[in-house]
This record gives sequence, C-alpha cells and structure tokens, in this order.
Amino acid sequence: MVATPTKKAEATGRFYPTRIDLAADVRSQVVATLNQTLAATLDLKTQTKQAHWNVKGMDFYQLHELFDEMAGELESYVDMVAERATALGGTALGTARIAAAASILPEYPFEAIDGAEHVAALAERYAAYGQHLRAAIETTAALGDADTADLYTEISRTIDMRLWFLEAHLVKKADLA
Repeated sequence: MVATPTKKAEATGRFYPTRIDLAADVRSQVVATLNQTLAATLDLKTQTKQAHWNVKGMDFYQLHELFDEMAGELESYVDMVAERATALGGTALGTARIAAAASILPEYPFEAIDGAEHVAALAERYAAYGQHLRAAIETTAALGDADTADLYTEISRTIDMRLWFLEAHLVKKADLA
C-alpha cells in the first residue's frame, strides 16, 4: 500500500451529531482550534522526549527526569484536547503526519547536546505554545465555549509553570545583579 500525502485543507475530519448546545458553526471553529492545539501538543511532547533522550552533561539525570515528567504531562493534554474535539462532534486529527504539518512550533535543534542547549530549546517552544494557548482561551471564550476556554486555562497554567522551571535553569549570576 502506498501512502498518499494529505493536504492541509483536506485534514478537517467529519462532524457527528451531538446534543451539546453550541451552534454547529461555533463547534466547527472550536474543533479547528482544538486540532491546531492537538498538533502543537503532540509536537511539543515529541520534542520534549527528544531532549529527554539526548541530554548530556553534569545535570543529565535531573534534566532527563524533568523532561520525562514534562512529556508525560503533555501526553495527558493530548488526550484532553482530542477528547474535547470529539465531544463537540468533531474528529480529532492526531496522527504524526498531521501534527508535523500543522504544528506552530519550529523543528527541534538536533545539534543540542548539553543541558543548557536543551533547556533553551524547550523554553523557546514552551513560550510559543503558551502564547498559542492564551490566544485559544480568548478565541474559545469569544465563541461562547466556556468549557473549552477552561480546558485551555488549565493547560496554560501548567505550561507557564514549566516555562518558569526551564527559565530558572538559564539564569546566570550576571542576570541577578
């Protein structure tokens, strides 16, 4: 069997009937936002695992453990986001190919070796992901979907905390003066 490329425009999935009291056009817009988030979350999870597998240096063990914990958190968010899309009658678009094509995140720097390089790379990606989440909170709230906005708020709090953890590793004495 030969794989055929999926065009972004074709990757929308079906909608199914639901008794959720949001208009179909609202649900469609929210599901599109959720699928964008699903792609970015899957991408961030795999990039975090890339750091977990490849970190080297004096802080290896601590960062190896931290990155694994962070990837686990992201895995739970993948599930939450995908299930919200399907609860709204949409299709969760969560394959690796779709995620790679639709992610808002830059590719991970494969030349990163030591802990500081991995921490900086992840901090950049967590910041971009957090910005996406805050925009999604505004979008879904404006569409009248308080439940999805609340889901985004929950994820955003943890992502901001993890960004703080990452940035704390990057502070140097000169930065404190």
